[in-house]
Amino acid sequence: MTASHGCDVVLFDRDGTLVVDVPYNGDPGRVAPMPGARRAVDLVRDRGIAVGVVTNQSGVARGMLTLDAVLAVNRRVEQLLGPFRAWQVCPHGQYDGCPCRKPEPGLVLAASATLGVPTNRITVIGHIGSDVAAGLAANARAILVPTAKTRREEVDAAPEVGPDLPAAVGKVLR
Repeated sequence: MTASHGCDVVLFDRDGTLVVDVPYNGDPGRVAPMPGARRAVDLVRDRGIAVGVVTNQSGVARGMLTLDAVLAVNRRVEQLLGPFRAWQVCPHGQYDGCPCRKPEPGLVLAASATLGVPTNRITVIGHIGSDVAAGLAANARAILVPTAKTRREEVDAAPEVGPDLPAAVGKVLR
């Protein structure tokens, strides 16, 4: 289904955006949704817009968790927030030079290809500058939802900012 407002897919960052950021979390029991996350994701789905997740998981490269543990956490996210049509995970470290690790556009491009939607019909929502940069580098719309971990310069540089996840989604749905 094509949305009438110019967005066919919303890609959310996982940790710090959809769920509380627990560094290098491989334990599904420690997954807790961010305030308003279920409501925000449901609002998008209710409009017939596909939802996906793009997430850096450098703990895999660092040997701090396994890809299986990441997948178990992702399954828990879906239990709490409902199904996502695309999951794109970068298991690489900061200095691995991979094209998928945000702020590079690879995760957004992969989701675009998986879903068959051009990137200019995608919105990326995240809580730090690398989420926004990845979306913009892929020619997608990008919205920042600041948290305590978001640096001031990231907020200042973001083309769009929402005070919380439901408000960011509201920008998409307008």
